[in-house]
Amino acid sequence: MSAKNDYARFFGRELATVRDELLAYPDTSAIWALPPGLPNSAGTLALHIAGNLRWFIGAQLGGTGYVRDRDAEFSSRDLERDELIRVIEAASDEVTRSLATLDDAQMNELFPLEVAGARLPTGRLIGHLAVHLGYHLGQMDYHRRIVTGVNKAVGALAPSALMDR
Repeated sequence: MSAKNDYARFFGRELATVRDELLAYPDTSAIWALPPGLPNSAGTLALHIAGNLRWFIGAQLGGTGYVRDRDAEFSSRDLERDELIRVIEAASDEVTRSLATLDDAQMNELFPLEVAGARLPTGRLIGHLAVHLGYHLGQMDYHRRIVTGVNKAVGALAPSALMDR
């Protein structure tokens, strides 16, 4: 299996887990709760995850035309759970479609944009984006556990998800 196909599977799995995290909250207000000591709500994290992937993978690699408003990712509040899930599903669709357009040689070419002051090969930047997604997904998991008091996983990283199919 090629790296781009692996990444497509990983992003799809992790974005499905973002959806599952949102569904595990009792209501929309809990998604937007901001307990002392936490810098972001799960709603903010979901918007940031989607905006980041839709911009870097969807728009830059897939030509989707998505225009990112990073400030809105961190300032928007109280979107309904269903709307957040639609945003995550749009990101998942755009990432899957965009990665499918790449050929293996493009993974070694420089990514079209400079990111954090550096030009990286596309495959390396995609790897960074996957790690970034995992970081924020972990924050969502802890946010949900703190806000709801439920210390139960939503099934992220099930061993079967790592197996070749």
